[in-house]
Order: sequence, then structure tokens, then C-alpha cells
Amino acid sequence: MSLLVNSSFSPEDLDVLRSALDDWCAERRIDIRSVEAQFAASTALDLYQAGYDSREKLLHALRDHRIA
Repeated sequence: MSLLVNSSFSPEDLDVLRSALDDWCAERRIDIRSVEAQFAASTALDLYQAGYDSREKLLHALRDHRIA
């Protein structure tokens, strides 16, 4: 999992992250509380910090990324 050191997210950042993760889980019929969703959330944080900073870009990157 990611280690977030000195990271700060605005409410807008969290909205982007949550909406992309919600969509990803819905597409795969995965419970948001599952271990797989936790790994996806960690991946989403990494991708967001790497510049995938819109819901569309982040969701596309999550679709292409292999989730542990």
C-alpha cells in the first residue's frame, strides 16, 4: 500500500478520488469495503499524485492498471 507522507487533499481531490473509485468498483461489481477495493484505492492515490487528476483520467488509468 501507499505511504502518504505530508500529503494533503482538498475536498475536491477527495471527490475525484472517490467518484473514480466508486465507478471502478461498480464496473467490476466489487464492494467498496473489500480488500480489492482497498488496493484499488491505494493505486488511485498513487495515480492521482502522478498526475491523473480528473475523474475521467483516473478511472481510465485504474482500468488499465493491474490491481493487486
